[in-house]
Amino acid sequence: MPEQHPIEGLMKTAMESIKEMTDVNTVVGEAVESPDGTIIIPISKVACGFGAGGGEFESSGGEGTDSQDQESMPFFGGGSGGGVSVQPVGFLVVGNGQTRLLPVNCNVTADRIIDMVPQVMSQLQSIISRRKNNNQEANMQSPAAGPVNQPPPSPTAPV
Repeated sequence: MPEQHPIEGLMKTAMESIKEMTDVNTVVGEAVESPDGTIIIPISKVACGFGAGGGEFESSGGEGTDSQDQESMPFFGGGSGGGVSVQPVGFLVVGNGQTRLLPVNCNVTADRIIDMVPQVMSQLQSIISRRKNNNQEANMQSPAAGPVNQPPPSPTAPV
């Protein structure tokens, strides 16, 4: 079995440490249930960085060194490092038949407006359909009265 190079050991140690720090529970946090039954789940963004480097060099061969020792024990210098950044993104809120994402650092007003667009469109559609139904019922009850919601002709208009 070939002997492991020292840089491999450094890289393995750093990667194992990063692996221990980051898992799925770091990105999607533990769910919390509020008293009204709403479930709140924190969502985060995780970024990892890693670097390693090293080099081998020979001994200067000063007095009192044996050439056999130099061949059996090369000199190595190296290092490795890594980092993890965890930033909160928002909260996933599940309750009352809805699922919403509440962002942490965003324009909350604009997001709420965007979230409300489907609800507003539904309400406008129901208002328009009620008005159409009311107009049709009014036309059916008095067909001789003419079109509804039109002003009478102006007495000063030329004929």
